[in-house]
Amino acid sequence: MRTAFFVALVLTLAFKFWLAIALPMTGDEAYFVYWGVYPDYGFYDHPPMVGWILALLLHFSRAEWVLRLPVIVLPALVALAMLQYLRPADESKAYAAALAFLLLPVNVWNVLITTDTPLVLFSVLSALCFAAALRRDSQPLYAASGAFLGLAFLSKYFAVLLGLAYLAFVLTQPAGRRNWRGLATVVASVLPFAALNAWWNFDHCWANLLFNVYNRNDDAGWLPQNPLLYALSILYMLCPVALYQIWRGRAALRQKLVEPRARFFMCAWLVPLGVFALLALAKQIGLHWLLSFVPFFFIFAALVLSAAQLRKSVVYLFAFSVIHVVAIVGASLLPMETWKSSRHYDGIVFHVKTAELLQRLEPFAGKYEFSADGFSPAVTASYASNKYFFVFGTASSHARHDDILTDFRTLAGKNILVLRKNPPNPADYTPYFASVELRQFELHGATFYLVLGQVFDYPRYREQVLRPLRDRYYRIPSYLPLGHCYFCERYFPDERCPTR
Repeated sequence: MRTAFFVALVLTLAFKFWLAIALPMTGDEAYFVYWGVYPDYGFYDHPPMVGWILALLLHFSRAEWVLRLPVIVLPALVALAMLQYLRPADESKAYAAALAFLLLPVNVWNVLITTDTPLVLFSVLSALCFAAALRRDSQPLYAASGAFLGLAFLSKYFAVLLGLAYLAFVLTQPAGRRNWRGLATVVASVLPFAALNAWWNFDHCWANLLFNVYNRNDDAGWLPQNPLLYALSILYMLCPVALYQIWRGRAALRQKLVEPRARFFMCAWLVPLGVFALLALAKQIGLHWLLSFVPFFFIFAALVLSAAQLRKSVVYLFAFSVIHVVAIVGASLLPMETWKSSRHYDGIVFHVKTAELLQRLEPFAGKYEFSADGFSPAVTASYASNKYFFVFGTASSHARHDDILTDFRTLAGKNILVLRKNPPNPADYTPYFASVELRQFELHGATFYLVLGQVFDYPRYREQVLRPLRDRYYRIPSYLPLGHCYFCERYFPDERCPTR
């Protein structure tokens, strides 16, 4: 297992470096890159951590593999941390569990830098400090666990679920052994990080809360396929072999859970995934939502399964990951036109041939302000050109950080070019310009569209586009104190933000 672990460590890192170089920057990643271009204490969708990390990396390079470096090495770092934690008790099981985690397909192919990247790192560090604090009854370690949990909170709000797991663990302890003092130390250490996020939200329309609680959940409701998809996600993100072994040995599991470490790490993955199971009744659960809790499952497996059982998981995950690697390498060798019949072909061309696409816009440089009709094409073009494309029109509830960066008042009277992947409706543009010209061009078999608007009518755009956007996405909950709101104050200085 030791030799296999280090061989897998080298091979997975080599594959991920190749993939990080070969794979074009995705829209979500480019969006986060622009958080790094304009760093702040917060951003529209989520807390600021990934933006801070990318701001640091941008000082060195804009190359994809550099900006993706944290997620390339993340599984290796987590596996080494797991190994360090588990090895004193049983070296064979430690290497098997760390190797199984390293061979999980998502850890082999995932090179996308997202908010989940720092969340995973800080969540694991927090949990390991909490587990060490349990063994030593150390208040400094509880404080360290809380500090790392605070950094995880500044990465993504799913850190709250890990805090909920800590509470569940304390409650399941025997009455005389519930360490409320340690838990209080964790909470106290989290508070400064939570206060920073609350202050930014108070000063920025409560944007994180509006997005995560209200705006992104307009489509929430019962759909029978969501629980099924979530069950499949569990099987994919965890190891079905280990799950089956744990279930099969459930009669003996109660005795193993007497040991606090095993019960703690069971809570660390089971409580958050249980919350997601409830949410799956009303909402589709993203595969990446599970990422920060997966390491705890493999640590738990190492504590309750035998070395022989863990090796079966290693064999399964090795075979499963090889299938993924072969498929990815095979797809990379195919000509791009292979996917021409796919409804996503225009998006493939947009991301793979962005430089060629931007060459078609060069005749309009200096004559038009460049924009796109949605955040993904806008930030993808921005990343490739190193020139910011803003979002023109209503777009969607997601990724509205452009509302902070773009001031439409400064565009009054200017010419605006809107880049699109689908045919434009002239009625969406003619009211806001003195004249509008529509053009299209083909690139590698995909058709792209340009809207060329002359003399932008800001007052009309304000009333017909920005006002409905304010009323839809910037309705401040009445139970919150109203601080500053960039959107309302910028465009409607004489009116209060609407409330809900």
